[in-house]
Amino acid sequence: MRAAVSDLAPGDLVLVACSGGADSFALAAALAFEAPRAGLAAGALTVDHGLQQGSADRAGELAMTLRGLGLDPTEVLTVTVGAAGGPEAAARAARYAALAAAADRLAAAAVVLGHTRDDQAETVLLGLARGSGARSLAGMAAVTGRWRRPLLGLDRATTRRAAAGLPVWEDPHNTDPAYARSRVRRDALPALEAALGPGVAAALARSADLLRADADALDVWAASAYAACGGGNGLDVPALEALPAAVRSRVLRRAALEAGAPAGDLTAGHVGELERLLRDWHGQGPLHLPGGVRVERRCGRLLLTRGQ
Repeated sequence: MRAAVSDLAPGDLVLVACSGGADSFALAAALAFEAPRAGLAAGALTVDHGLQQGSADRAGELAMTLRGLGLDPTEVLTVTVGAAGGPEAAARAARYAALAAAADRLAAAAVVLGHTRDDQAETVLLGLARGSGARSLAGMAAVTGRWRRPLLGLDRATTRRAAAGLPVWEDPHNTDPAYARSRVRRDALPALEAALGPGVAAALARSADLLRADADALDVWAASAYAACGGGNGLDVPALEALPAAVRSRVLRRAALEAGAPAGDLTAGHVGELERLLRDWHGQGPLHLPGGVRVERRCGRLLLTRGQ
């Protein structure tokens, strides 16, 4: 925690997102200890998803405990979880939106999150199972804007020991086999450890770090290539064809997003269809992407427009 907040200025507010589980509770206690020594203000946020009976009461009790640690302000954020993307993705989207809005309102310099190395390994395995690209397999970064994950290099067993003596509450959803991440945690990772030996989680986390560095470099290259190909004014086909496939796919995806395609709905299949307009061009009609985005090839350029 000390390292995670070392770049902040005295008086800055740091918020911890705490669910009441061992990982985030250990993180909250660490922030409560370190913040006054670093001259920082420290508060806490807990999200009530409303998915279980009595969740509001538990959130209120957790908030009282966090205030008792000296975390002020401490707020309970009540959210409504939708259905888009499945229950796990919908809950995550609602949670992050609420945390971001509270951080803006409270003018927080940083929000610390309790993800561990085990969480990172689970994220990589889920990405592999879904056939995701390098960016998904890169997992979570230790720092992304205001979001910071001080525990990402520690295993879950370490954070559980650090939370000893705290009134930890384990969310039953974390062990519910109805959820993919729960099955990975309960079944898949232990099976891999049994088959391949200890250290699988750490190896997956290292792979995420390496892939993240590669993905970051490709994204920088793709941003430059996007501008060189014409950007929002239409993409030059010969310039696109000259790019390596990994860069070209990123340029095409960015063009679709810039034109208005929703990120959550734009799949690798859609990007593949854009590729076909380059490598299998025979005068076909326009391509239609999510969000009402229309793509057509005209006079050596790919033109992306959004319908009214």
